[in-house]
This record gives sequence, C-alpha cells and structure tokens, in this order.
Amino acid sequence: MSNPAQRATKLFVQTFGTKPDDLYQAPGRVNIMGEHTDYNEGLALPAAINFHTVIAVKHRDDDLFRAVSTAFPGHIKQWYFGEEGTVAAGDDWSHYLKGVTAAMNQSGLQAKGLDLAIVGDVPLGAGLSSSAALEIAFGTAISNASQLHLSPIAIAQLAQRGESQFMQLNCGMMDQIISAMAEPDHALLIDCLELESEAVLLPEELSLIVIDIKQDRHVFTQQFEQRKQECSQITAILGLDSLRDLSLAQLNLNKEVLSDEQFRRARHVITENQRTSNAARALQQNNIARFSELMAQSQVSMRDDFEIITPEIDCLVTMVASLIGEQGGVRMSDGCVLALVNHDLTDEVINVVEKQYFEQTGIEATIYLCSASGGAGRIS
Repeated sequence: MSNPAQRATKLFVQTFGTKPDDLYQAPGRVNIMGEHTDYNEGLALPAAINFHTVIAVKHRDDDLFRAVSTAFPGHIKQWYFGEEGTVAAGDDWSHYLKGVTAAMNQSGLQAKGLDLAIVGDVPLGAGLSSSAALEIAFGTAISNASQLHLSPIAIAQLAQRGESQFMQLNCGMMDQIISAMAEPDHALLIDCLELESEAVLLPEELSLIVIDIKQDRHVFTQQFEQRKQECSQITAILGLDSLRDLSLAQLNLNKEVLSDEQFRRARHVITENQRTSNAARALQQNNIARFSELMAQSQVSMRDDFEIITPEIDCLVTMVASLIGEQGGVRMSDGCVLALVNHDLTDEVINVVEKQYFEQTGIEATIYLCSASGGAGRIS
C-alpha cells in the first residue's frame, strides 16, 4: 500500500485536477502516564507515534478553504477564514479544521485559503488522538502557507482553543502539544499548567505496543465528560482553580467536606500527577522495574478511585502484567491498553492478546506496534 503522502497527493489530483504545492504531517499519540490530569492542569507523559495525518495543500489567493478526506468520503467541505460563531461538535470532521481557523481569526491572525486533501493512518476511535493530529497538521500547513511563522506551542494553543471554545469540547492541551512538539524516540513530560515540556528518552530495549479492544467510544466519551464535571465540582467546593493546586495532605484535611466518591476522584488526580513525574524519572534512569510498578499503580487508581476501567480492560492488563512481570509496564491509556515491554517479550504479548484474551472474552483486539515519532512538520 502506498504511504499517506502518496495517497494524499493522489487524492488531491483526483479532487482538484492539479498537483499540490506542499505536504504537511502530524502524528497521533499514546499517553504513557497521566490519565485525566491534563484538563486538571497537571502532568502528562505522552509520546507521539508513527501513525500520521498528512495534508496535501495548494495555496489560494482568496480566504476560501476547500477540504476533502479519504477517512470520511463525501463531498468537499468548504468555509471562509473569517467565519465567526460556534462550530458544532457533531460528527463532522471538518469542524476540527473550522475551529482552528476560527481561533486564528479571533487571535487577529490573517491567512489565505487553501485547497486540502487529507489522508491519515492514525486509527480512528482507538484513543490515539487522530483529531489532534488533524488539527496540528492543518495549523502547521496554514502557518507555513501564509507565512505566519507560528511556533509549535502557538499552533497547539490555537488548535486546543478551537476545539474548546468553538467546538465546545473542553479538552486539555496534552494531545495538541505532543503532536506539535514531539521528538523522535522520546516521550514528553508536559506541565499542562505552565505549558512547559521536557523530552524523556525511551529505553531502546522497550517495544511500544497499543492494544485496541474496540470499546464503545460514545460510552467512553460520556464517562470522560462526567469525570471532568466531577473534578470541576471538587475544585468549586474547595475554592481552587484546579486540582493541580491540591496536595494529598490538603485533600485529607478536607475529607469531611467531600463525598467518598469525590475524595477518591481527587486522590486519583493528585497521585497520578506524582506517578507521572516518577515514571519520567524511572524511564530516564532505565529503571524498568520501578516504571512497571508505577504503571500498575496507575491502573489500580483508575480502577478503584477514578472508576474508569472496564472488566474487559482489567482482564487484559492483568494477563499482560502476569506475563511481563518487571520487564515492562502495562495499563489502560485513553480507552486502549498500552504496554511498554522488553523486545524479547513482544511476540508473547501478541500471543496472549490474540489467543488467551480472545478465548476468555471473545474480543478480537487489534494490536499496533508503535515507535516514538517526531512532531508535526512539512514533508520535503
């Protein structure tokens, strides 16, 4: 099969009858540690992966955007740069693009229109942030085509603003930052309050395995939104701007003013922040046993305190953890299962998923063997 760049070029020629001027790409991501911490202004440790959205573009002299995508076949989507107002979330992929241009326009930026052909191999609905890859590839294309000279962090901020304000999907910054700023072979330790990041080299002996067990993404999204609301309620009760401002000692002092459920929700976020920092240090020190322990602790916290682990996911994580021991780590990550394991165990992990897990649950999971990728940019 041809690669995404070749497919994007072909789609562009078929749609617009001419060759594109440039191609741009942005990667999907997997979150190694830091579940539900980004919108609480905490720490996250994602890595970009070698699955990308690629956009072929041709410059226009007006402010019209015309876009076509192979992921969602249909007619050409079009809009103007200066369009104002709320962009409905819905299921229309072009709203992610319109949110970016709306955020740019609101910020006082001026940009010319583009003809766009979009192709990607980031798996949809697998928790690998195909939406952020689309936003960042598009923002990068506009910045270059209109010579806006935006930094990667500025593109990430505009993409997040478009999604939060114009699509009314209140998301954190993690997905956009890692897609825009990732370094090859590294994760990024992101401070979602200060918008600072530190590259963390991943041990070369670890394989990065993502396992999609085909969760109902609608149910997962509803649960995600519910947890965000719960965290917001806790901060309001405690008079805080975010849970980032709360220590475990302070939480214990305020235990009486929170319900048991609220206490456990807050405890997950606080301890997950600390685990994320510790996991980054463990990887830097090549302390795989410590990293394995932290991944296991995160899984338990998500299951018992945050209550977002389904029995099917817990079953798979338990199976993989029993196999790899201290030679890697495994946990749920954004609805999929992430395992970083010694290369020598990769085939055995795949065998567990395809045979043992299938026999026990009847679920035919999809396995993606990934590597840590660099961030968005122009394809030369």
